[in-house]
Amino acid sequence: MAAEFAPFVLMHHSVQDYDIDPYQVTVRPGRFEEQLRWLRRHGRRGVSVRELLRSRHAGRGAGLVGLTFDDGYADFATQVLPALTRYGFTATVFVVAGALGGANTWDDPGPRKRLLTAAQVRQVAAAGIEVGSHGLHHVHLPRLTPADLCEHLSRSRQILAGLTGEEVIGFCYPYGAAGPREIEAVAAAGYEYACTAGRNRPAGRLTLPRTFIGDRDNSARLYAKLLRHHLTAGRVPA
Repeated sequence: MAAEFAPFVLMHHSVQDYDIDPYQVTVRPGRFEEQLRWLRRHGRRGVSVRELLRSRHAGRGAGLVGLTFDDGYADFATQVLPALTRYGFTATVFVVAGALGGANTWDDPGPRKRLLTAAQVRQVAAAGIEVGSHGLHHVHLPRLTPADLCEHLSRSRQILAGLTGEEVIGFCYPYGAAGPREIEAVAAAGYEYACTAGRNRPAGRLTLPRTFIGDRDNSARLYAKLLRHHLTAGRVPA
């Protein structure tokens, strides 16, 4: 894995209290606060992927960690954004553009979670959060026809750009599903980078690996994940 394309990027989903979470996508607010506190205590600052990549390109990436939140849950506006603000952090939220104000119907039979509304997308963008695309709908891209794939990528980008007033440069593959065809289509749609769900492909600007973060990830587990990342990238963290 080339070090140039191996920034430390964390993958969150939802932050709220819960009773049942079969897909392990939810972090309780107290645990999330602990995770942010750990980053700051170890000299790391959480930023959007856009800022992370641009800072690294300019040689100013030391200490920066990418924070990403998949699916665009409404609790990003009510729970995540206030916590990030307290720590002076930013992040990237990947929004399902065709499901604004809806729910995570793709997680059946898991608990229903509300998604960001159009107004909330504008709110978080105005607060300095990068809004990226998670597609028009939360579907496996390899199952789409070429025409549907093109529409899915371009239309979602247009919707979100219209809401935020900013160019949308980031994409996140739903389910992490991406082959050569999907990667080429993302580039053709005008995205500058794309995130995967794990480390199952060689790292590159359109296949950025991420580290999953869940409710079990306390300080010790975070350090272990940071260490694993840097050993994979060929260097040991300070």
